[in-house]
Amino acid sequence: MKILNTHNSASNALRHDSFSYTDGDLVIEELSVDEIANAIPTPFYCYSASTIRNAYNLLSEKLASSGTSVCFAVKANSNVSVLRLLSGLGCGMDIVSGGELERALAAGVSPSKIVFSGVGKTRSEISRAIELGIHQINIESPAELEAVRDVARSLDRRASVVFRVNPDVDAKTHAKISTGKKGDKFGIALEDIAELYAKASAWPELDLAGLAVHIGSQLLDLAPYRSAYRRLVELVSSLRSSGQEVRRLDLGGGLGISYNFGQGPDVGEYATIIEETFADIDCELTVEPGRWLVGPAGMLVTEVMYVKTTGNLTTAIVDAAMNDLMRPSLYGAVHPVLPLQHAKGSEISTYQLVGPVCETSDVFGTYEGLPYLRSGTRLAFGCAGAYGASMASTYNSRDLVAEVLVDGAEFRVVRRRQTIEDLLALETDTVWQTADPRAAAATACYGAAK
Repeated sequence: MKILNTHNSASNALRHDSFSYTDGDLVIEELSVDEIANAIPTPFYCYSASTIRNAYNLLSEKLASSGTSVCFAVKANSNVSVLRLLSGLGCGMDIVSGGELERALAAGVSPSKIVFSGVGKTRSEISRAIELGIHQINIESPAELEAVRDVARSLDRRASVVFRVNPDVDAKTHAKISTGKKGDKFGIALEDIAELYAKASAWPELDLAGLAVHIGSQLLDLAPYRSAYRRLVELVSSLRSSGQEVRRLDLGGGLGISYNFGQGPDVGEYATIIEETFADIDCELTVEPGRWLVGPAGMLVTEVMYVKTTGNLTTAIVDAAMNDLMRPSLYGAVHPVLPLQHAKGSEISTYQLVGPVCETSDVFGTYEGLPYLRSGTRLAFGCAGAYGASMASTYNSRDLVAEVLVDGAEFRVVRRRQTIEDLLALETDTVWQTADPRAAAATACYGAAK
């Protein structure tokens, strides 16, 4: 994995007003990242509030003519302060778990602006969502439909639902983040929708509002959107011709970003595809971007610990690792690297950057055009605002990484580092228990029957 990342090309491409090099120092909004690192031990995530605001405002402006609303995909970055920032701008939330539901509520998001996606919602999660009266539950299987109906009946409430369609469209993205092809675990097959829709529309426990579609993440080619949306329009027409009501369409997310500070997909063209495709459909429209709103706003700040020679490579071992940013080891992703300080005329070298975790896959990539690195040199992995901290873990019993939010000339810690003391407190001795004999007997009988 190689990425050409000279200081000059990187700084020229950092064209957001929130990131720049000033006198050789990497600056986020009005603050030196190096000075933040003097106050917050590395590694830590650092987010620009202005970059998030600018992204949301731009997308909202482009979608305004079609009346499309925006729900942020919480899985991309579930920090409560980030959610509160977006909610304050008018953004709704797309969640995929009960935990994300509670995070959205903690951020002050109205239940009426929350969409619940995901293939494996538990009955307790469904119950909580129905009791709160969230905007909608996206149904992904006939079995889940039955579960939602049962829970709604038990609560004597009506659940607002839409059917997630699997349109069998190749999103032309990484195989592990493609969700709309036949055989993917997501959604209901296109050919099965009509029968299920007619069945569910007659159930008084459900308010069947419409359809949803989401074909994958990190889409750089916009053509698959047009293909999937056309199939959705055809399905709406078919359902309406059979007498069914379809008043709401959830168009999913997946809009990608450039991970080398280059040009990403044209958000204006994306908005035009939506407007042209659904111009005559007369439905309430929603999109669910995640990465596009927050990815470019974040960086993972780290420090070089050691430099060594490994074969024909010069390897720099940094204090961030795959447990802090797992995208490189999981997807083979390469994030751009920026030195926090870069003096003109400094020596330029090529380095393999690796973390300290005891796994061969704990490698961030091989980077050309970096300045001379030594112990104590600080770097930042860019475009790390999405699927960074939200996917982080404590593997190797490492501290869970801290998160920092910058707004203008101020910053604050928005998630403190979770230490080993915090983790050990979860593992204090508890009282030994004996299983209920009746449950043990039932288990034994079940095992014998098998």
